[in-house]
Amino acid sequence: MNAYSFFTAQLRFVAAKTHRENDDIDQMMNVLHSIADQIDEGETFQLEANRIRLGARALAGVAGFLQQHILPEVISQKNMNGEKQIRWTIDTSMSLMAKMMTHAEMTHDKEPLKLTLDAPPDLSV
Repeated sequence: MNAYSFFTAQLRFVAAKTHRENDDIDQMMNVLHSIADQIDEGETFQLEANRIRLGARALAGVAGFLQQHILPEVISQKNMNGEKQIRWTIDTSMSLMAKMMTHAEMTHDKEPLKLTLDAPPDLSV
């Protein structure tokens, strides 16, 4: 189990809970699965140019879903480690989204992007 297994589990959870009502949403959820699969192998992932904006939207959706539906429950249960992991995922998803959108704009959707995750939260304190 790698240090980011909580993150990949959260990405897959959101992808599984999301109703795939149209092709865009279906593609976004597929991108989440691709990101999770790559992170299972290490701390980096790469997206082809034509999937960067979809991935950015998907990660923003992950952050929103976790903040609205999961974080309040984790806080009410006083699950400190769970809260650290959820907050890390929210912050990381939004940071990645910003980097991805900036890259897509700057390269006019023409270049792939490789991203490395920040260190996972320290659960020992």
